[in-house]
Amino acid sequence: MRRVLLVAAMFAMSASAQAADMPDFLRGSLDGSATAVNWRGFYVGGQAGYGTSTENFNGSTNPMLTALIGDTVLSEAGIQNSNLQLGKQSTHGSGYGAFAGYNWQWDDVVLGLEASYLHGSFGGEGSAVRGYATGQLSDTFFHQGMITSTSQISITDMATFRGRAGYSFGCFLPYVFGGLALGSATLGESVLVQDTGSVSSTAPFNIGFVPLSSNNLQHDHMIYGYTAGLGIDINLIGGLFMRAEWEYVRFTDQIDTSVNTVRAGLGYKF
Repeated sequence: MRRVLLVAAMFAMSASAQAADMPDFLRGSLDGSATAVNWRGFYVGGQAGYGTSTENFNGSTNPMLTALIGDTVLSEAGIQNSNLQLGKQSTHGSGYGAFAGYNWQWDDVVLGLEASYLHGSFGGEGSAVRGYATGQLSDTFFHQGMITSTSQISITDMATFRGRAGYSFGCFLPYVFGGLALGSATLGESVLVQDTGSVSSTAPFNIGFVPLSSNNLQHDHMIYGYTAGLGIDINLIGGLFMRAEWEYVRFTDQIDTSVNTVRAGLGYKF
């Protein structure tokens, strides 16, 4: 028993001597004290992300259909009021970018402002086909036909401007954030109405009319929305830190789009 106590005492003395020679941030992990990290100041970094975008295309081409039917004879049957349900789509995408911001710190409480940018490929496409049939209209014909519509969005650039709030646990800084979002997107919409006529409701519909079509393609269209999320910064050495983050962005434009991404980054605080 005395030999065991003697060995334990010698080990404790050796560990104490080694701890005294270690750097402060390592020695602190042995004596149970957390080394305070100064998060105050400017910082910049790079990041990469992967996520899912969900688009709600329902109703996005309805204004185009209304304008297309306009004062044509089909408007007498209310074809322009057809609800084109293009549905929802979810796709995966990835991107890379950068972030920069400034932190204020009071003891362990950290507040900050940050701008985050991601360049990548997010978006999707929806389509729908809907048939119609009418009674006799003012042109004396019965009509039936098909409406084909498509809608798509491709988001190449996203920037968010956030307020951050975090609490420092030594070298760990978990945080939440929220703010505004901007995006650059390509939007494409099209509507095609293929109409045929008949002299009666029982006769063949073999009278062809010129199809009605409309297309709208917008490049570099600015979209707006909001963002929220959470993450953690981990101090590595000096001002160098790594980051893991989840961000939710919703763009409330003519195509309602939400983007969820998980991100990893590396930054430096000056």
